[in-house]
Order: sequence, then structure tokens, then C-alpha cells
Amino acid sequence: MQTIGERLEEARKKKGISIREAAEATKIRGEYLQKFEGNQFEIGLTDIYTRGFLRGYANYLRIPADRLLNDFTALRGGEPRSRQPSREVYGRMDIAISSADERGDPQGDAAAAEAGQRPHQARFQRPGENLPKAPAIDPALVFKGGIILVFVVLLLVAFWIIKALAGSGAAPAPTHGAAAAQGEISEAPANAPAGTVSIVALEPVRIKVVRKQDGVELFQGPLQTGERRDYANVPIYLTASELAAVEIEYKGRRFPTGHSGHERIQFDFSNR
Repeated sequence: MQTIGERLEEARKKKGISIREAAEATKIRGEYLQKFEGNQFEIGLTDIYTRGFLRGYANYLRIPADRLLNDFTALRGGEPRSRQPSREVYGRMDIAISSADERGDPQGDAAAAEAGQRPHQARFQRPGENLPKAPAIDPALVFKGGIILVFVVLLLVAFWIIKALAGSGAAPAPTHGAAAAQGEISEAPANAPAGTVSIVALEPVRIKVVRKQDGVELFQGPLQTGERRDYANVPIYLTASELAAVEIEYKGRRFPTGHSGHERIQFDFSNR
């Protein structure tokens, strides 16, 4: 009758695979597999780990795992012997990061093998070990980017200074009293030639001037003492807060309005 090791070795060789290939496929250390095939089951681990590795190896070689384990139990005296791992055992367990890739996790392999599944390799990692590394930044690119940013800032500052200087140096367009703000139309300048009509304030007063022909408002606002407004000689409506406070001047002559109080009058010197 063949021994456990002979059955394992025969099945492996029939498949034409090496110990190394079997170890990579099952994630069980190659030295354990060699000992199993040599009927050496003292691998420094408890029986539960040994049974798990045997089941996983048998399943991989497609031989009856239960029969193999029964023979193993009989070989051990009928009852599995519990054996506490020594310090040497812990030293060989795959807790150290440096040897995890080479050996795998005995507990995980054993549990997976006992469940009839393919053992897997576990590896402890330091915190952040598997995080992707950020790409290195070229210092030359950072330096160039800083120069470009400074240049753009300087351009913006220069543009702002030029705009501020241009705005402060621009002189406002000359206005003729308050008439420019009120949209005065067809107003003649001061000291206008003959043919214009002027409204002269004798004291502070507020007036409104409207052209009769089309109802266009020529001026509305206050006049100070001595201030005058000149208009083309057309029929005009004049409204004043105090008509006695203004006079009409035409060709160097002044004519009182002949009214007082807040009223509207019409005057026309176009036929004179």
C-alpha cells in the first residue's frame, strides 16, 4: 500500500509539474510539500495547519483528500495531537513584512485548505504602503510658472495705474450753467448776437423754459442773481417761481414780465 507521500509525489509527477509550480499554485511553501512527499509531517506547525495544507495539496492534485486525511489521522495514532507552537514557530510565521511575499499566511492557508478552497497568500502592509505615489513636480516648471504669474500681476498693476492716471487727468466737458445737465436745446451762448432772447434773473429764482412749437423743454433749474439764459428767438413758454424776479432781454433792452408769483407766460419777439 502506498504511503501518503508516495501518493502525493506520484500524482504530482503524473501532472508533470514541479514542487515550485505546485507551491506557487497552492500558496503553500515548497519545503512543506517536499516534506509531505517524504512522509515528514513535523513541519513545526500544529496538526490543524498540517491537515489544512494536506487537504489543499490533495485537492490541487485531484486525489481523494478525505482518504488522505484519514490515513494521516491513523498515522498520528487515531486522534489528532494538539501541539502548541514554540517561539521558533512564531519566528517562521509570515507576520514579518520582509518575508510575507515568500511564505504566505499559515493560518489563512490552513483555513482555506480546510474549507476545500484554494489557499491564498496574506501580507501585512505598513499604513499608506499601497497608496499611489504622486508624480514628482519638476522644480524648473514651478519656477517658470512663478515668473509668468509675477509678470501677469505686474501687467495688471500697470494697466490699473495707467487707467487711474488717464481718468484723473481728463477734464470734464464745459457746461453752460445747469442747462447742460437738463438737456437744453437751441440755447444761445452768453453775449449772443442780436436775434437771441435772454432770460435774466434779478434775484435767486427757479424757472422752466419750453419751446412752444414742439413742447420741448429747453431748461429747468435755478438761476442766481445776475445769471442769464440765452435762447433762439422763437415763441417760448416761461414758468418761474416768481415772475417778478426775472426780465426778458432782447437786442440790449430789458422787458419785465408784467406778472408776479408762480405762473406761466408766453413771450415772442420773432416779429420784432
